[in-house]
Amino acid sequence: MKTTVEELQAFVAVVDGGSITAAADQLGQTVSGISRALGRLERKLATTLLRRTTRRLELTEEGRAFLTRARAILIAIDEAEEQMAARRQQPAGRLRVNAASPFMLHAIVPLVPAFRMAYPQIELELDSDELNIDLLERRTDIAIRIGALRDSTLHARPLATSRLRVLASPAYLAEHGRPKNVAGLSRHTLLGFTQPESLNRWPLRGPHGDEWPIAPALTASSGETLRQLALAGAGIVCLADFMTAADCARGDLVQLLARDTVEVRQPINAVYYRNTQLSARITCFLDFVGERLG
Repeated sequence: MKTTVEELQAFVAVVDGGSITAAADQLGQTVSGISRALGRLERKLATTLLRRTTRRLELTEEGRAFLTRARAILIAIDEAEEQMAARRQQPAGRLRVNAASPFMLHAIVPLVPAFRMAYPQIELELDSDELNIDLLERRTDIAIRIGALRDSTLHARPLATSRLRVLASPAYLAEHGRPKNVAGLSRHTLLGFTQPESLNRWPLRGPHGDEWPIAPALTASSGETLRQLALAGAGIVCLADFMTAADCARGDLVQLLARDTVEVRQPINAVYYRNTQLSARITCFLDFVGERLG
């Protein structure tokens, strides 16, 4: 008996999700259905692809080798479906987009309803992650990254830029006062990032030049967490306009030290692998988002 697409999808989903339960959720199937598909696949191949332990599933050497081929087959099927859809001039198929949680929430999510109306045949799959991911490993079509790009193996398409500002809530300022100069920040509660360390060098003029390294009293891995802390009056923060512009317009956050702030605009890029041809669904998504963010 030949291997089926459903069995390949089950195997890849288990590897990507780390468990049979996660794969079942992703594919909209039952746990027993995924387990049976894996069993059939291993019997057809006459080998063990995954070792099942009490805590997790681990790929065998044969499983790692087969995974590469399985991914290639599924990608080829996706591309074939796209080509057929392109002939009908209706971009269709699954589009996997990855972005940091704040950008996903504040920039992408508000655009989704209009995008779905314009391209109803595209199945969006949105994934949030605070760290850079491996696009091939996660089978991601587009990753949106903020800041300088370091990976030369990726194509990049600029989407927008976003300015950084030092901010605090009116409640915090009412209780602790407003810093009159950059040096005055040392007497305040500063909120910073756990990583990368570069985000804890604020664009403020001082003895160190055009960057002011802070010693945060409280750190978080996500900019959205820091935004919520600032809104709650927990301290002073430095965040990008794309997630705080509405807060400032409502008066929920107030810019500090505007005269001492260097105009730093973080680049926002969509990235994809160089050996990947831009399909119709990727092109229309980047055109749609770029036009509205630019």
